[in-house]
Amino acid sequence: MITSHAVMIRQHGEPADVLFTQSYTIDDEHLAPNAVIVKVLASPINPSDINQIQGVYPSQPQKTTQYGTSFPSFVCGNEGLFEVVKVGASVTSVAPGDWALPLRVCSGTWRTYAEFSDDVLFKIPSPAQSTARGKTPLTLQQGAALTVNPLSAYLMLTHFVEPKPGNWFIQNGGNSAVGKFASQMGRLLGLNSISVIRDRPNLDEVKQQLHDTYGATHVITEEENNSREFSGVVKKWLSESGGSLQLGLNCVGGKSSTGVARKLQDNGIMLTYGGMSFQPVILPTSLHIFKNITSAGFWCTRIVEENLQLKKEILEKIISWYEDGELLEAASTASEYTGGDLASFYSERIADSKSGKQVVVNAVE
Repeated sequence: MITSHAVMIRQHGEPADVLFTQSYTIDDEHLAPNAVIVKVLASPINPSDINQIQGVYPSQPQKTTQYGTSFPSFVCGNEGLFEVVKVGASVTSVAPGDWALPLRVCSGTWRTYAEFSDDVLFKIPSPAQSTARGKTPLTLQQGAALTVNPLSAYLMLTHFVEPKPGNWFIQNGGNSAVGKFASQMGRLLGLNSISVIRDRPNLDEVKQQLHDTYGATHVITEEENNSREFSGVVKKWLSESGGSLQLGLNCVGGKSSTGVARKLQDNGIMLTYGGMSFQPVILPTSLHIFKNITSAGFWCTRIVEENLQLKKEILEKIISWYEDGELLEAASTASEYTGGDLASFYSERIADSKSGKQVVVNAVE
């Protein structure tokens, strides 16, 4: 029997108030033919995880008593990296020692061990397997954070407007995790990018990093984005390059979304995937009438849950970029869990999220 510790909730609320640890056993001696037991190597803490706990996120796990609770509850966490420990007699897709990801959201990744059916797992190369092929192995943090931010960036760049080399896209939140992935992937796809960021004391340093390290073609401030006069500069960039600008990525809203939409050319589309300003998306009527600009929402979960094959193909592409050393992961802080109350450990990491993305690494043998 394997003992697993899981972070669960029975009712929605703030994480510090509702998270609890539930310990349960997994019978590894009597596995179903298609069962796979995994150790959770690492699991990130994403805003969507917190929103799910608060009860304000559209997708919610099914509550259950199968883990031994006396009341229906669910295991938290949507993203994570697993190591296969044991498989059922009919499983051929993975073997002990392999690395794997959950294909579905609401998989409950905030735990130490779990049991899944083989059809909901996606095998990815372990360090030994990458090294054997002469490739750069994925780190724990890269492997654990494959299915949210990089997947979202790639889908937005490729799923709505054909990514023709030489064309452009503009995004606000250029210094965010998704923004950095979009800049890098845009460069790899042959696209030029304009990244909008907030003004800050070390503005020149951040601009240089986004350009040199993450591949942004141009980096501008929100003030420049909101300036009608600055649109002339953007038109000059487009004219000199010969490329078109028909894709905008918006995670801020408010005036920032207006500035992004104004720079799109005829028949362009602006995808909204977040609202950090807590202000509505504002688009002038003239953009709809005279430029036929489309404003659409982007929710990665909906797209990939309806097309798991597409998700697998994109993950393979992202992994190949990592293995070839062409893609950098977004910065995160890894914290090793070595024992104790798991829910308290996650609560502390959630509090730390205000200073940057957190990844919990399971160091318990």
